Amino acid sequence: MRRIIIAITGASGVVYGVRALQLLRQVEDIETHAVISPSAFRTAIDEIDMSADEIKSLADVLYNHKDIGAALSSGSFRTAGMLVAPCSVKTLSGIANCYNDELIVRAADVCLKERRRVVLLFRETPLHAGHIALMDQATRNGAIVMPPVPAFYSKPSSLDEMVTQTVGRALDLFDIHLPMVKRWKDGPGSPGQH
Repeated sequence: MRRIIIAITGASGVVYGVRALQLLRQVEDIETHAVISPSAFRTAIDEIDMSADEIKSLADVLYNHKDIGAALSSGSFRTAGMLVAPCSVKTLSGIANCYNDELIVRAADVCLKERRRVVLLFRETPLHAGHIALMDQATRNGAIVMPPVPAFYSKPSSLDEMVTQTVGRALDLFDIHLPMVKRWKDGPGSPGQH
């Protein structure tokens, strides 16, 4: 059983983290360990039609965001890595600066020190120089910054398809390959084929 950490922060785009948990429930050999910030629950009220309890129930294991003594805070707790979806500026700043005041940043810092994959779906636009500097520092620390930019080559017919495609591509970075992800030039008649 592979473990993956899914963190959901208070940036706009809570649906990305929720979708990751939903999709991973369908993968038999994956166990999800989730940390959800209070700001994420607040943002969810405005963005999705799910209660906090419904969101919490998607994770195999749920941790309190303040519990820096949780299993995730130790490098001896083996995981495939961590997806932060969406990643707020505050969380990006904490990860870039190793400011481990809460479990989301602590778990990311542990993954980075153990050379495990950390993918940040940074959800902010437009960007100022401070945001860009933080993304640069997080990348230097070993994280992958992946703004959730839609892949229009997949010709999505709905927002739901766009979200699923983006989350699927993020999970690709953990070698979790989902069948619903549309891939460039996959087979006859796919985008780019002539």
